[in-house]
Amino acid sequence: MLGVNELVMTWRIIMAAYKEKMKELSMLSLICSCFYSQPHPKTITEYEDMEVKQLNKRSSGQSFEVILKSPSDLSPDGPPLAISPRKREVSLEELQKRLEAAEERRRTQEAHVLKQLAEKREHERDVLHRAIEDNNNFSKMAEEKLNSTTRWS
Repeated sequence: MLGVNELVMTWRIIMAAYKEKMKELSMLSLICSCFYSQPHPKTITEYEDMEVKQLNKRSSGQSFEVILKSPSDLSPDGPPLAISPRKREVSLEELQKRLEAAEERRRTQEAHVLKQLAEKREHERDVLHRAIEDNNNFSKMAEEKLNSTTRWS
């Protein structure tokens, strides 16, 4: 037998879980569930190319079965199915032109990449040269300060 404290704690846990569940429900489903507690008698909805059946409501929510109609069941008045165009014959000269154009694009791309790499290398050299120059200047200044302080001492 549960004591009063255990009953109060259990009641608080149940209420907290209920409040969390109520937060999860959308306002529309809350309103609909108030007005329509039983499922609508027409549980089958048909669209152009599918059929939707509402199954028994489960504790986790609603469940549906979607049945797709086969293409042969579609009416002839509906939109036609996409038909791929027939491939045309390609001549040897056209193939050669395409290959040459592809080769030219490859060469252009390669030249562009090599140019970018050369620019990057040049930039790295400049940065390295500036760093060496700054280091040499700092060393000279430090040596001059050291020499000037030793002269005064």
